[in-house]
Amino acid sequence: MTLAFRAPDRQPDTADARPAPAGGAPVHDARHLTGPDQTGYIRLDDKTYVLRITRAGKLILTK
Repeated sequence: MTLAFRAPDRQPDTADARPAPAGGAPVHDARHLTGPDQTGYIRLDDKTYVLRITRAGKLILTK
């Protein structure tokens, strides 16, 4: 099975450039996780969490 790679919608600015986390942990773009309404859902076991981007550009994760 081949997975298609989707390039980010924009190139990161110099200010956005951060080193990758140690240990090779996956990095996910919050805007891709949330979509146009800036709200996304993350499931862990039997619980669903809400990931939201605020107007100030902060992330909020709630149960």
